[in-house]
Amino acid sequence: MSDSATMPAPPGLHATVFAALAEKAALPLRPMLVLGVLAGLYIGFGGLFATIALTGAEALPHGVGQVMAGLVFATGLALVMIAGAELFTGNTMMTGAVLAGQIPAGQAARALSLVFLANFAGALLLAVLVWGAGVHDAAEGAVGRAAVALAQGKMEAGFLATLASGILANMLVCLAVWSAYAGQTVTQKLAGLTLPVAAFVAAGLEHSIANMYLLPYGWLVAATMDGEAPLALSGIAGNLVPATIGNLIGGCVVAIAYWLAFAEPDESGAEA
Repeated sequence: MSDSATMPAPPGLHATVFAALAEKAALPLRPMLVLGVLAGLYIGFGGLFATIALTGAEALPHGVGQVMAGLVFATGLALVMIAGAELFTGNTMMTGAVLAGQIPAGQAARALSLVFLANFAGALLLAVLVWGAGVHDAAEGAVGRAAVALAQGKMEAGFLATLASGILANMLVCLAVWSAYAGQTVTQKLAGLTLPVAAFVAAGLEHSIANMYLLPYGWLVAATMDGEAPLALSGIAGNLVPATIGNLIGGCVVAIAYWLAFAEPDESGAEA
């Protein structure tokens, strides 16, 4: 039997994803928090890899460096989907399962809030560890300068631009998660998730959980590295607030679209 014959078609995939989201929303507190911290670490690892890829990339055409960074950043979501973890941005698709009647709204809100905080804790932990390891000193400080430049650029964007960027970013991330669920093997999952993730990073879009690592790390490097102007702490909140709102909207767009496309009517004629 071919691989394609075992992979769910879109209607079946809708049921698979919503069932998985219902299981995630029902997780007990301890695994939800632990897996949330791990997801923050994993996405941060992707951010670390992307920062290394961008070091010295100014010598390359812009698109080449950005695509390189996007491809290696996909490591973060690959770890989430294959090793297993709870990621806020992917879990925003719980809104579709709520509309489908598979998750109570209160349970979804609780899960999203707890996972968001746990992701933040994991990302901050990694930022401190990477800074403590002195990664920013590599290549005569070029890695640190790349990290600061990346963080500074994100902090300087306006609210509406960051909001719109967050919507687009999480549409792509959720499509990556959705596509990964179609895969039955590690190879198929990687094939499904890599290009959507690479696309959002290459375009410079805003992913709140990635920024929970990238911005604090850039701030730490700028505060302690000779020759770097300090970054304002307020800039972190100025990015994360609109990026998070945008990510929530983007996840809702994807989930609600597939709910509208494939929700089956119940016996009364209303959509389930």
